Amino acid sequence: MKSISLKLFLFIFSIGIVYSLLSFGVRLSETITSSNWRELYSKPVKEWPKPNVDKDVLWQEFESLAVDTNYYETRDDPKVVLGQMLFFDPKLSGSNQISCSSCHDPELAWGDAREVSLGNDHLRGKRNTPSLYNIGARKSFFWDGRATTLEEQAQGPITAHHEMNMESKSLAKKLAKVKGYAVLFQKAYGSSTITYDKILHSLADFQKTIQSKRSRFDAFIDGDYSQLSDQEIEGLHLFRTKARCMNCHSGKYFTDESFHNIGLTYYKREYEDLGLFTITKKAEDVGKFRTPSLRDVMYTGPWMHNGLFDNITGVVNMYNSGMHMIDPDENEKAADPFFPKTDVLMQPLNLTDDEIVSLVSFIKTLSGRQYKMERPEIPR
Repeated sequence: MKSISLKLFLFIFSIGIVYSLLSFGVRLSETITSSNWRELYSKPVKEWPKPNVDKDVLWQEFESLAVDTNYYETRDDPKVVLGQMLFFDPKLSGSNQISCSSCHDPELAWGDAREVSLGNDHLRGKRNTPSLYNIGARKSFFWDGRATTLEEQAQGPITAHHEMNMESKSLAKKLAKVKGYAVLFQKAYGSSTITYDKILHSLADFQKTIQSKRSRFDAFIDGDYSQLSDQEIEGLHLFRTKARCMNCHSGKYFTDESFHNIGLTYYKREYEDLGLFTITKKAEDVGKFRTPSLRDVMYTGPWMHNGLFDNITGVVNMYNSGMHMIDPDENEKAADPFFPKTDVLMQPLNLTDDEIVSLVSFIKTLSGRQYKMERPEIPR
């Protein structure tokens, strides 16, 4: 009996030693991995490990924002000065109470911090107000991409009943009654004649000046590798690999400029929004929305096209689930060809709680100093 007990004791003791060694090995492996991440990413971007992206996905490597050395010269351009006045002027609305800045407030990251926009007669819109940061670099506008130029985009809110509720044919005549605008249009266009097209062009020229400030991540890319902590670098690595973020969020502005159904269609339920389908009328576009930029993302919440999400960790948790909640089976799709199917790029990520913390910490490094602009004195 003593011999058996001794053997049992030695067996359990040896198991304990092995477990301790394995645990130490895991911790050592994690330490080495963390060290390797810093070593891998503390070098020019072109030498970073390639990201894990799906086949046929068009992606671009990250690129830092440059310092805008022409900022003050651009701001003094007469067309930009005029566009700024127009942007902040509530006379562009039918009620003389709402300006472009009512929904795109420079103190709120050029958004409105609401779930959905609030406009004429306090009518609620259906979608979240996108920030105007870096809007000049966008290839399409609105969540459903229905505008392809900034001029075309400006017409939407100006004329929409639930937004600014202004008749386009009346706007130029209305502003022509304001003496101050004659001078501004003269300086901008060499003629004091006010036209609707000039109004739209000036608004576009001004909006192109709304750009993100450089973030810690930009400094890191440019060689100041002390800007990111080990945890943030781990998040960067996860962003490019296990978290699959690079499939949609890449390049200088962290967006593929494309459209995806990420599983938030709410088909035939409250909050239903068919997205790109409302423009194309193609069944495959049901529930697709434009990929937003992640630049300054920590300032631009609440997030998603419906503004229902106000916690960035919650958003990451949602992606971690894979988002395939209401995909139709073959019979459902046959019975209803418009039943939306979540994008195949959406997959369960199996991120641990610690990995989610690291990923969120990296995402936070993409937000630079918030850009606040003083409101100009509007012509009377």
